Amino acid sequence: MDTQDLMRGAQLLPDTGEPGFGVYVHWPFCAAKCPYCDFNSHVRHQPVDQERFAAAFLKEMATMRMLSGPKTVTSVFLGGGTPSLMKPETVGAILDGITKTWHMPDGIEITMEANPSSVEAERFRGYRAAGVNRVSMGVQALNDRDLKFLGRLHDVADALKAIKLAREIFPRMSFDLIYARPNQTVEEWERELKEAISYAVDHLSLYQLTIEEGTPFFGLHKAGKLIVPDGDQSALLYEATQEITEREGMPAYEVSNHARPGAESRHNLTYWRYGDYAGIGPGAHGRLTHGPQKLATATERKPESWLEMVERDGHGMIDQEMLGFDEQADELLLMGLRLREGVDLARWQQLSGRDPDPQREAFLLEHGFIERIGNSRLRCTPAGMLVLDSVVADLAC
Repeated sequence: MDTQDLMRGAQLLPDTGEPGFGVYVHWPFCAAKCPYCDFNSHVRHQPVDQERFAAAFLKEMATMRMLSGPKTVTSVFLGGGTPSLMKPETVGAILDGITKTWHMPDGIEITMEANPSSVEAERFRGYRAAGVNRVSMGVQALNDRDLKFLGRLHDVADALKAIKLAREIFPRMSFDLIYARPNQTVEEWERELKEAISYAVDHLSLYQLTIEEGTPFFGLHKAGKLIVPDGDQSALLYEATQEITEREGMPAYEVSNHARPGAESRHNLTYWRYGDYAGIGPGAHGRLTHGPQKLATATERKPESWLEMVERDGHGMIDQEMLGFDEQADELLLMGLRLREGVDLARWQQLSGRDPDPQREAFLLEHGFIERIGNSRLRCTPAGMLVLDSVVADLAC
């Protein structure tokens, strides 16, 4: 890999405000399955054939290139699962494949998710050399008791070591925390959040614990053995989160994501601005524009089945659906109202063929759930973010 490849992303290209075109690659393997997780992740007790999977990623990319046409990539995201279980050589092969498949300028954001175990952290320099310029780490808590409860394999010492190393190696770094944990008080969360901000570089993802069907936590919750904060307590925790991050210069630019100005995740903005993205790998989803329609893609979730499909057919897609104007308008609203910048009304009107219902909009405005930004954008207020699903449902009707 040449010097230009090594320095890719040292200077981040400016955010144009356009949705862009992202490439998402899903590495489906984890060292252990967390009890709250409903993502497409799988534990394998035998070594994974990384070379074979890397070759399949490249093969599926070629199919996606035929569907997308020529594109300029604005961001890459290696998600999972636990992508930091990959060898740096595997990451390098994937990024080289993307470069050969689409146009990938220097200076775009290339993110990889990582878990902060010491073994994976030691690979950080190899990932940076392969072209990764942003790492997003699943820290999840800053006390060992709750890390154990959440099923994490690292402790706080591991997390702080990985954060320190990431700050030294990558131009940009983010980490996740989960709050609204059982018996968590607002005061405890405020202390933990302030500590997290002291370690952060420019971005934090802060998610409320949700009980997802099919997870071990779901069964415990249903049996009454796992009690999470009620709606009122969750609202207080959310409000404390917004207040502290705003005061500390890392305001929410999306419901659960906080950044210093200019450090927002470009890849996730592509989703929320309803841009196009190619989804590569087991269980990946994509959106690719075809004239006035968007093609929604979804691939086989089971890794070994996906692998066999790609080797046989050139892709692992099990679902391809053309989305019409109404479906696109609903998705644009659902994604865009998560953002502080809100929804581009002209784009929504073009897709939906109508203006927002005046009575519904007036009701939401009167109750302080939404607001207009000039004549061009519509967004949720902080109060509206607490009832986002209801706001979206009202405006979509």
